[in-house]
Amino acid sequence: MTSASDIFLAGASRGVGREIAQYLRAQQLKVKALLRTVAVAAELERIGIEVVLGDALNVEDVERAMLTAEPIHTVISTIGGLPTDVERPDYPGNKNLIDAAVKAGVQKFILVSSIGAGNSVVAASPQVLAVLGKVLAEKDKAEQHLIASGLTYTIIRPGGLKSEPATGNGVLTEDPHIIGSINRADVAQLVGRCLNSQLANNKILSAVDRNMLFGQTEFAEFTLK
Repeated sequence: MTSASDIFLAGASRGVGREIAQYLRAQQLKVKALLRTVAVAAELERIGIEVVLGDALNVEDVERAMLTAEPIHTVISTIGGLPTDVERPDYPGNKNLIDAAVKAGVQKFILVSSIGAGNSVVAASPQVLAVLGKVLAEKDKAEQHLIASGLTYTIIRPGGLKSEPATGNGVLTEDPHIIGSINRADVAQLVGRCLNSQLANNKILSAVDRNMLFGQTEFAEFTLK
């Protein structure tokens, strides 16, 4: 499927990151995952993922995991905080990953962000912004740090996330006004397809299910081939 055989994944313990881990291994790709706790380590190792324990908020942990003799082709980060977190990793954790990726000579960095960050703030409702405004601002800072890093990047901003099986109807668009829902498994498929797509390089893309749109339904889909 891809020559991106050495992938470093941050955020694999839950949500979109877990779906990405499963998708990549189904494609027989070599994956190393950074985990903050051992809770799901055995599950990931069972499907063939190399696990390294460390906290993205700790620079030393990140560099120990990434600056090794084994080259990393692509870093994929889905990390984000929980409401209970004292310090959310959305910006500082991703900053550490991005900086280490630069030192490691990584060829590509795929950041899973969120609709509502950056110029897609126009798609978010006042109610969403009232609840998630601070989180989205942190995600925007992470996006901007990645863009300024000099790394080849793809930023994917999913809409509202659902934990259902993949529908196959996940689509990408450069239109920042689009908002809707998408299943986490479909986000994982889109991330996987971006791995080797030259067209996705240095792009910021919103991800939605074409059958779960809110409001505006006409837009230009972004093609990866």
